Amino acid sequence: MTKVKICGITERRHALAAAEADFIGLVFAPSRRQVSVARAREIILAVKGRKRRKKRKPLVVGVFVNAPASEVNRISEYCGLDWVQLNGDEPWDYLREIERPVIKAIRVRSQQGSEDVIAELALGYQILGLDGFTCLLDCHVEGSYGGTGQTFDWRLARQVSARFPVIIAGGLSPENVGEAIRLARPWGVDVSSGVESEGVKDISKIKSFIETVREADEDIK
Repeated sequence: MTKVKICGITERRHALAAAEADFIGLVFAPSRRQVSVARAREIILAVKGRKRRKKRKPLVVGVFVNAPASEVNRISEYCGLDWVQLNGDEPWDYLREIERPVIKAIRVRSQQGSEDVIAELALGYQILGLDGFTCLLDCHVEGSYGGTGQTFDWRLARQVSARFPVIIAGGLSPENVGEAIRLARPWGVDVSSGVESEGVKDISKIKSFIETVREADEDIK
């Protein structure tokens, strides 16, 4: 079953609306979706309280960009993060210092071939081992570390996902995520702007996105 991550959550009610997702993402890096440590802790406590009552997901992922590992670990422990996502230029060895499971973002450039991405990931797994990280593929946009809402070639993701577990991000929405899953067959999908209306998370779009993913999974069984 394709994993679903709803990223860029800034409000408790949106986190609870995404309860059927596998992951929710809270952005700690500079961004219009950035949350303070205090707000993140409040959201996470609400999510984990619901999990205790309902025994449901999601797990909570903290998104960081080029932050010191000590800061990432401190925030992760204080807030109760389950996973960490690294969206910056962090070298592979840096991942050894992170005390939570890691999602490492790789930004795909236009005209970049799957063999280049596979080689980069193979190096990461060689350094860190097969359980060292999970890869997230996003569209490369100069000067940005994610959240641009732009897509890349999902056929490339299909070739990479045949070798490694891959989360695809960038420009996904309830309207196109089914096609993305059928083309790429990813381990997971990640959405942020695609479930927003006028820059704010839209509960109906969050629910529609999750439902569309589940329907696509059924179609390709």
